[in-house]
Amino acid sequence: MPVITNIEDLRRIYERRVPRMFYDYAESGSWTEQTFRENSSDFEQIRLRQRVAVDMTGRSTASTMIGEDVAMPVALAPVGLMGMQHADGEMKAAKAAEEFGVPFTLSTMSINSIEDVAEHTSAPFWFQLYTMKDEDYVSRLIQRAKDAKCSALVITLDLQILGQRHKDLKNGLSAPPKLTASTIANLMTKWSWGLEMLRAKRREFGNIVGHVEGISDSSSLGAWTAEQFDPSLDWKKIEKLMEQWGGKVILKGILDADDAKMAAKLGADAIVVSNHGGRQLDGALSSIRMLPQIMDAVGGDIEVHLDSGIRSGQDVLKALSLGAQGTYIGRAFVYGLGAMGQKGVTAALEVIQKELDTTMALCGEKNVAGLGRHNLLVPEDFEGRWQA
Repeated sequence: MPVITNIEDLRRIYERRVPRMFYDYAESGSWTEQTFRENSSDFEQIRLRQRVAVDMTGRSTASTMIGEDVAMPVALAPVGLMGMQHADGEMKAAKAAEEFGVPFTLSTMSINSIEDVAEHTSAPFWFQLYTMKDEDYVSRLIQRAKDAKCSALVITLDLQILGQRHKDLKNGLSAPPKLTASTIANLMTKWSWGLEMLRAKRREFGNIVGHVEGISDSSSLGAWTAEQFDPSLDWKKIEKLMEQWGGKVILKGILDADDAKMAAKLGADAIVVSNHGGRQLDGALSSIRMLPQIMDAVGGDIEVHLDSGIRSGQDVLKALSLGAQGTYIGRAFVYGLGAMGQKGVTAALEVIQKELDTTMALCGEKNVAGLGRHNLLVPEDFEGRWQA
């Protein structure tokens, strides 16, 4: 196994190993990709305050997210098509998260189904819901998550309409991949990936195929999903979904203080400050730049998490110091999954925890609960000055 010192090490292995269409699916944003880039680069504007002569023995990264104990406040974000990044990807990522002691969130658009993941894990996981026009399907999906003993429902709010991602269109993204001349040429260079995929439990969307009438293969699935995201989703429908679930709810895709206030008013257990990893509204501000404004608006009323742009433990520390109680990694663990399967996801988590722990110590803190603005140097214009 190669020596992994940072997340970039995993990304380089991932790029070599995984077919181009699936690498591009993860490593891209919508339109010009401005928001995708700034999600990460804006973290670099924040500096850290070094402190010395502080007793650093007995440090801990342990915390809680929505009342659940976590080894560090970092959850695996919902990512579609993980079973195409590595054979049985969702099951392997979930197992790695369980063994490490952090939450795993299964996407509606996963390859392995809710039942597959439940069968291969013992710790409760979270389920992410995309709202579809087919209300009967959504109701049955929620019930399946209940039956699998999922401990939270993560409702994604920022994908009523699909943002355009140029690379996915040009690559003809599909699961399993359509065998065009260019796809075959690329797959011929990814033989280790291909051999593992031959033994995979599934190669199509496990939460959909076999659970929707008339959906039996990738061609019928593509037509169905293209029409199914619900553009009429509003706060009343969100409230109805929360009532239908009846358990802990996290609302993901909040990037505005007014929306954060509405989420808190509905009684959600947490919100995720997120712009879908820069894959929806290109030109929106990064999650980390919007976090202070949202904390000011609802920080005392609801638990606030942050997603989009995190590539290191230092990024985690900066988000926590600005007030977030939890964070999510998506691409960072997908790099590990695509590179080395379950071991790669574990490697990504180990890298982030070590960076978080070491940086926390050098900032003079012994546990994540002590982190705050006093640990940071934030530029005066970090949140931006915009005309009214």
